[in-house]
Amino acid sequence: MSLTQQDWRKLRYPIIGLGAALILVGLLVSFADQYRAKNETALQTQQNMLNQARQKYQSSGLEKETIIQYLPKYNELLTSGFIGEERRIEWIETLRQIHAQHKLFSIDYSIGLQESYKPSFLPNLGNFRLNRSVMSLKLDMLHEGDLLALLDGLHEQTTPFIVRDCEIKRPIGAVVNTKNITSNMQANCEIDWLTLRDPQLAGGL
Repeated sequence: MSLTQQDWRKLRYPIIGLGAALILVGLLVSFADQYRAKNETALQTQQNMLNQARQKYQSSGLEKETIIQYLPKYNELLTSGFIGEERRIEWIETLRQIHAQHKLFSIDYSIGLQESYKPSFLPNLGNFRLNRSVMSLKLDMLHEGDLLALLDGLHEQTTPFIVRDCEIKRPIGAVVNTKNITSNMQANCEIDWLTLRDPQLAGGL
């Protein structure tokens, strides 16, 4: 069966309407896909932001617990002088006090310039920086107990230090005198005075 020209005229508007409807449906489907994809992207973005916020919240909670746990010890080290500027004047004053308290023989000392210190037993100090000032110490002694008394007193009253090296010898020609109390031994030591710097403290420490 073939359609006549008159039949085509009758079908023209319905065909046009059908084509327009198909185009409209196609546009709606395309718009719906774009809208869905846009919403999925927005949802994923919001989800990522939520996860980041949750992680930050959990991290802040852990940081708060850590601060609460270690803040008293930090303040103690800050007060003692271990954290902050070196206190070489206090070290020397303490050395003199111990010398007078124990009635020790003569002490000669010198302290070098402060320098950065990175010992192998402290591989990770975070943002902190460890420095040391090397003291050369010469002590005349009656016996080894004089040196122990000096070092024990420094440990109790000053910031941390490490005895790097200590040599005890008897001076040439020294004779033990049983009548008069005189020195008959000498200790030559090198001491590392330690200071921890916190960059977050005011003044660029």
